[in-house]
Amino acid sequence: MRIAIAVLVPLLATAPAAAGQHTATFSVPDMTCPLCPATVATAIRHLDGIVSVSTDVDARTATVVFDNGKTSATAIAEASANAGYAAALVKEQ
Repeated sequence: MRIAIAVLVPLLATAPAAAGQHTATFSVPDMTCPLCPATVATAIRHLDGIVSVSTDVDARTATVVFDNGKTSATAIAEASANAGYAAALVKEQ
């Protein structure tokens, strides 16, 4: 048992800290039809580190939960823009 602990403790000490989950809300003003949210959500979901995407066509927003160790709010906005829907960060937690 001491051998296992002696091996694990140094490994844990050098392991990188887990990246935190962030929630970001984006304004997506060109999201105006019933199919637009699906297009935006699909584009964002293709990024690594996306936990969830929620879109609201009436509010013209997308709320994304993501692992900030794998992606960023900037990358999310770019994915939406590349799908034809410019996105501006409104709030990030």
